[in-house]
Amino acid sequence: MLYIQMSTCKVRFYSSRGGKGLQVALVKEKVCPGHRENICQAAEILRAGGLVAFPTETVYGLGAAADNPLAVGRIFSAKGRPRNHPLIVHLASVICLDRWAREIPPVAWNLAEYFWPGPLTLILKRGREVSDLITGGQDTIGLRIPGHPVALSLLEVFGGALAAPSANRFGHLSPTAARDVAAELGDEVDYIIDGGECPVGIESTILDLSAPRPRILRPGIINAADLAEVLGELPKGPTTVSPRVPGDLPLHYAPRSPLFLAEPSRLEPMVKALLDAGQAVTVLSRHRPELDLAGVNWRPTPCDPHDYARRLYSRLREVDSPVNHSILVESPPTSDEWEAVRDRLFRAASGNLLQEVTG
Repeated sequence: MLYIQMSTCKVRFYSSRGGKGLQVALVKEKVCPGHRENICQAAEILRAGGLVAFPTETVYGLGAAADNPLAVGRIFSAKGRPRNHPLIVHLASVICLDRWAREIPPVAWNLAEYFWPGPLTLILKRGREVSDLITGGQDTIGLRIPGHPVALSLLEVFGGALAAPSANRFGHLSPTAARDVAAELGDEVDYIIDGGECPVGIESTILDLSAPRPRILRPGIINAADLAEVLGELPKGPTTVSPRVPGDLPLHYAPRSPLFLAEPSRLEPMVKALLDAGQAVTVLSRHRPELDLAGVNWRPTPCDPHDYARRLYSRLREVDSPVNHSILVESPPTSDEWEAVRDRLFRAASGNLLQEVTG
């Protein structure tokens, strides 16, 4: 694994408006300057069938050449990802859209012009030659152009599309720093490019355009109101016949510690219940509980939803511990701008509801 640091990289902050046999020298904990030759080396590894972890504005991706089935297969093996779970394909330019999709509706081009590069994935009818491995056997494909200069540079030099889910074990917390990738995937990845902390911090919004009406299949920092500016209507949520997409399982984005959600008024009773159960407790909340008890670690969380999202996964990684430890999170507000954060936390909690512990 070669570990590269893009030490001088300037990341554009997003405003919501607007082959296994690959031979690679193993160099552990080596930090190299972020020159173009490093990107070129990463591109060569991709061309040879290798896996490269790289930063996007959302989270770090685990990339493989999208037109190389053997390389794409390594993604599933490295992550422990089910083969029927589709991947998002990252493009360098909107002119590549026709290569990977068909029957592209006019609104897709409008959305691409407005939001790309950026944290929006469009679900479209797949191109005729797209592998079932990419789509999970479905007739649809997820496509986006990432809004991070390192990712765009890598795509440009590579000269093709990259299949790139988050660079972590399946179902675990997504990585928002290169060190997270190295700690979790280790030698499963051949090359890691360090572009600093991801400025958005949660995965892209996924919008389905494969059906007559647009639907949000995964919320993200681009919300329904943002999309309505281009669509001319508020997109609805998924239905029972919507395509499968990344992040749509009940359990996802989960730390090793059990994670529980509680409304502000229930934080203190929940803390007491967890302590009585023999658990050390970390409380993540915007409002400090009045309790000052041994075994409780209170960590304040941002009041701004975008700042909260940017820090969410890194904060959960900081406090995660699998032994006799629980994480108690104050439930975020129910407004639209908090929808993506609420989605990630509810999936991370995976049914660990307050009444199940206190009842």
